[in-house]
This record gives sequence, structure tokens and C-alpha cells, in this order.
Amino acid sequence: MDGVLVHEGRPVPGADEFIKRLRDSGKAFRVLTNNSIYTPRDLAVRLRAAGLDVPPESIWTSALATAQFLDDQRPGGSAYVVGEAGLTTALHEVGYVLTDLDPDYVVLGETRTYSFTQVTKAIRLIDNGARFIATNPDPVGPSIDGALPATGAVAALITKATGVEPYFVGKPNPIMMRTALNLLGGHSGTTAMIGDRMDTDIVCGMEAGLYTILVLTGVVQRDQIDRYPYRPSLVVNSVADLIDHI
Repeated sequence: MDGVLVHEGRPVPGADEFIKRLRDSGKAFRVLTNNSIYTPRDLAVRLRAAGLDVPPESIWTSALATAQFLDDQRPGGSAYVVGEAGLTTALHEVGYVLTDLDPDYVVLGETRTYSFTQVTKAIRLIDNGARFIATNPDPVGPSIDGALPATGAVAALITKATGVEPYFVGKPNPIMMRTALNLLGGHSGTTAMIGDRMDTDIVCGMEAGLYTILVLTGVVQRDQIDRYPYRPSLVVNSVADLIDHI
């Protein structure tokens, strides 16, 4: 989503026509984000404010992928959550109980207000045997004032204190793309992934067996691509260049 359809809250030129063409074509699609703060309904409203008409059911977040993963692993389980509504809602919807009383998992997501008290509780629960899950490994997130510590950075703090590494569900873990693909009823051989990051989007799509398209409207510039030991299937300036490909 970020860097592909929107950039710093504003639509990427051509993104509105790209989404319209996708919807008119009848092709199934999902908009993916590692951000676990918001629910799909919240994100749909934010996208609409940017002029992009994406229904909530077409949005797949790391929070939803994490909830799906936990439901597959331990149905009806319990978790202590450090995160916001996007994550707690997703876990409630799969039937998870949110508790600090001997939970099966500690689940770390993203929040703008990480609480030292909550992080301390998470550390103690993990020390007592709770399994450690994190929605995504991004170390920092953007803000108007600059970088903010994100899930990956706080996960590193907890790991340092406990010696326990989390299992990250979001990108670049290909499980996030594969669960989205399953929801679409698609096949990796006939599905494309469009992203703006080599270290999360492209490697994730590649490992999930998808055709990968890098757009240059996010963090990676063309002269940086060769620094990586893998390449996208296609590089374009923006999604506007893909409209006629649909």
C-alpha cells in the first residue's frame, strides 16, 4: 500500500485509475500492508480520503495474517497483545481470548504509544513460557517528524531481555503473501505482486513464487536494485505504467 498506492498520505499519480481498471477488469486483488495498527475498514476510509476506492475486503494486513496464522496453529487460543485495534480486532474475530493470565502467545504489533509497562509484562510472560509472535519486522515507521521505532525495534528489545526470538508473520515472510493468495483463490503462476521495497516486498513475492514488479515511487531507486542478490521480474516508474497491462 505505502509507496505503491500512496506516499506520505497522498495518492501516487495514476493510482486511482490503476485501482479503477483493476476493479473494472474483475481481477481479484488484495492491497497488502505490514501496518497492524488499523483495521481494513479504517484503511479503506484512509484510502478513500486519498481518492482511492478500495473496499475493506480487498485489504490484507499483517494483523489479519497473524490472526490467521495463530488460528491455524492453535485454534481458540489466548494471547497477550501489545498493539492497537487492527491487531486486537483481528484476533477477536478468529476467536482468540486476550489475556495476561498465562497466555499461549505474546503477540507484538505496531502502536504509536509503546508502553514500558506492557513491554515489561510481555517480557515476563515470555520468560514464563509464552510463545513470542510479532506481526512484522519493520524496525522503524514513518511520521511527519521523522522515523518512529516500530515492531521490529521493540521485538529486538524483548529478545535482548528474554533471549527468545519472535516469529514474524508479515513481509518478508512469504506466508503473508500465500495466505492472501489463498483468499483470492489464485495460483502463484498467474499472480503478480507490486511493491516498492526490495528487502520486503520483492523478496517476499519471489519466495512465494509470484511475478514481482518493483515500482520506484517508494524507498528504492533504480540505481540501488543491483545491490541485491535477486531482481524483480519487472521494474516500472509507478503503477501508472501498469494500467495498460491489466
